[in-house]
Amino acid sequence: MVYFTKFGDFQFDVLREIGNIGAGHAATALSKLMQKEIDMKVPQVSIIPFDEVADCVGGAETVVVTVFLRVEGDCPGNMFFILDLDSAKYLLLQITGIDKDVYEWGELEVSALHEIGNILTGSYLSSLADLTKLNLQPSVPALAVDMAGAILSYGLIELGQAGDFALTIDTAFFEGNEQVKGNFFLIPDPESLPILFHSLGVPFDGDY
Repeated sequence: MVYFTKFGDFQFDVLREIGNIGAGHAATALSKLMQKEIDMKVPQVSIIPFDEVADCVGGAETVVVTVFLRVEGDCPGNMFFILDLDSAKYLLLQITGIDKDVYEWGELEVSALHEIGNILTGSYLSSLADLTKLNLQPSVPALAVDMAGAILSYGLIELGQAGDFALTIDTAFFEGNEQVKGNFFLIPDPESLPILFHSLGVPFDGDY
């Protein structure tokens, strides 16, 4: 796809910095939630075609926990924060003391996961807004526990038309010997990426 050739080292460095700052804010929020020190692995940042997003979380048929929302304002797009089941269960146990099989989750567990995802996703979005000085407003987040392919398809139907690619930030948070693995996906609307780069003073001449 043509737009991938438009990204030079400078643009990728900026995207990596966005990923680092967003993940750092999320780690701080997670530390406050868990009341424990949380370490963060340097996130892996990349740009991929949208149809490869599910592959990043184990494939279209992998069951995951996802919080998704619509970003409105100066740089519209869609946002997904995806946790594998083990990470979601660990977070529930640490924050609420709940230790249940994923298929036994009731209203309390779903509410807690929704709040966790809301806080982490909000941390990414607020850090992006602070860095770019853009007005970025989240819709009310939705939570889903289902196969990754089904969630992504349903989420985009609910959220509206998306662009053809995703900015992916693959992050692992550590508490002791335990790891919480989260994948953050920002899927800009087609007109949004030049706005994002221009807000950071980064040239972008891609026409996609």
